[in-house]
Amino acid sequence: MRIIFWGTPEYSIASLDIFIKSKHDVIAVVSQPDKKRSRGNKLISSPIKSFAEQESIKIYTPERIRDNIHFINELKSLSCDLFIVIAYGKILPKEILEIPKFGCWNAHASLLPRWRGAAPIQWSLIKGDEFTGVGIMKMDEGLDTGDLLLEEKIKIGNDDNLNTLSEKLSILSAKLFLNATSLLEENIYKNINSPLKKQNSVGREITYARMIEKSDFIVDWGNEATEITQKIKGLYPRANTTFRGKNLKILKIKVLSSDEIKNEKYLLMINYSRPGIILAVIENEGIIISTKTDPIILLEAKLEGKNITSKKQLIQQLKPSVGEYFSD
Repeated sequence: MRIIFWGTPEYSIASLDIFIKSKHDVIAVVSQPDKKRSRGNKLISSPIKSFAEQESIKIYTPERIRDNIHFINELKSLSCDLFIVIAYGKILPKEILEIPKFGCWNAHASLLPRWRGAAPIQWSLIKGDEFTGVGIMKMDEGLDTGDLLLEEKIKIGNDDNLNTLSEKLSILSAKLFLNATSLLEENIYKNINSPLKKQNSVGREITYARMIEKSDFIVDWGNEATEITQKIKGLYPRANTTFRGKNLKILKIKVLSSDEIKNEKYLLMINYSRPGIILAVIENEGIIISTKTDPIILLEAKLEGKNITSKKQLIQQLKPSVGEYFSD
């Protein structure tokens, strides 16, 4: 089938790659315009645009897609069978959804209707979900409200963070979308409708994965230890705090169990006045910090202007003292 692929971040590359290598014909790619992403205001292409250029595929990067008559007419002229959309970054209007012969299809990285919206992977981790997955849905004018064609569920690992889970779901999206396209093609030849499932029939709550804001990255030591852990995983590697007036990105922590707290080697200062205080500095391990509930041990971090350090090297770099505070 003749396919136009819509995508922007690195997450989308696995799917574009698998379709390029398949029997289908990727005739064009649509991605977000180049952005100023570095010092000197240099324009940087999206990962998908850069990948498509390497594959010599025709690329469109319109500033706007709604009411863009020239762009819409260009899409119509390509006589496309399917639009495949993975993390493009904008909602497609009706005038575009109606262009391809067999519809617009999206791979969404959640178990819909849970986490409709812009940041489903982040929020599944932040909220401590046990499972997530990918759904292939037929797009409509709503925000991730279309009927589901295929879905696959995976367990979120204890060690998963935004990077590792995104990689798993990116690979799953590619595999599942190729299967979905084969199913669509088979049903087209048989002249039957593809078996779609309404999202309201799957028995899950509707939740929305709003865009991540700058304030979300700040670690609130007044939260419970599990909440802090989930935020650090979900926003990896950008969750941060302040230490001695400098930004400190928190990359890895561990919640101390009640048995570990009782261990003599920690010698915790139990009578602390508020969360965010350094309770102990354990050589070759890390820095123990108070929270609303259990203490955590800071294992890996990146201080402003410095390289990532962990355990012994982190202690040597920060030179922390018991009783000092991390601030939010």
